[in-house]
Amino acid sequence: MRRSGTLARQVLLVRVGRRDAELHGVTDVLPEPRYQDRPRRRYGLRRFHRTGMETIAPVAPLVGPVTVNPPVAPTPVPAASTVTPAPLLPGERTPARRMKFALVNACTLASLLLGINAIFVAMQGEVRLAALLLIACVAFDGLDGALARKLGVSSPFGAQMDSLADMCSFGLAAPVVVYASLAGSAPQPPVAAALVAACAAIRLARFNVSPNDGRFFSGVPTTMAAAVLALMVVIGMPVPGAVQIAGVALLAFTMVSSFPYAKLARLVKLPPWVWLAPVVGALIDVRLTFGLIVVGYLISGPVLWVRQRRTVV
Repeated sequence: MRRSGTLARQVLLVRVGRRDAELHGVTDVLPEPRYQDRPRRRYGLRRFHRTGMETIAPVAPLVGPVTVNPPVAPTPVPAASTVTPAPLLPGERTPARRMKFALVNACTLASLLLGINAIFVAMQGEVRLAALLLIACVAFDGLDGALARKLGVSSPFGAQMDSLADMCSFGLAAPVVVYASLAGSAPQPPVAAALVAACAAIRLARFNVSPNDGRFFSGVPTTMAAAVLALMVVIGMPVPGAVQIAGVALLAFTMVSSFPYAKLARLVKLPPWVWLAPVVGALIDVRLTFGLIVVGYLISGPVLWVRQRRTVV
């Protein structure tokens, strides 16, 4: 009862003191000195005066910011390319050089168009005419390279054009002519035609990435292989169909071989008496002479290869 009475008396004094202070303009009214420290001790009010009231901000843990959906960086806009395309005709672009360049590429396109027509003619059954068109392809193919070197307009564009034309004329037209000539007289002519096409593609691709050797070919070139096949059709070699298939397969494999074969420029420089024997033989028996020349040329590759190996050792 005493405690409750004391608390009620204190509350009454505080209210009365506040009211008197408002009436008389007094700013600080203290309760009776006797009860000044008792409430603070009882309710622990002294600790608020000792420590003070401070606003403490929450401290975040030492971790990086976590985002559920991180922003996506904008795709950088590529700068304008400063690479300029290579010119088709390197060097001075005068009207005269452009006409020479056009003439060389016209020969390449002529070889391409003749190869396409050889395919159409062979499909119609005119095999010998198709073989003659194939021989014309060989002539234009040799002409464009000779003119490019003679006129000084050789270019990477011309080399790529020549390779594509060779694939059409000697990688597609020649197998079609071979198939048309062997159909009905030899076993499995599609296999022989496909073998020629595949080996011609490999031979041309390897030629484009291989270093140029001025003395020898690495394998029989597609131009010469197509010429041999076309001449076989024109001459009409009197051999069984199985032997013809074997000869076509042998010629196809020599295209992808690594045997060195002499270029035509080196053969032309041979002494004149060397050419006398083929000419006389052609007058006697053209088929036998042609067969001996082809076999001799194919054998020359392995012979030169063995000779080079012995020289190195």
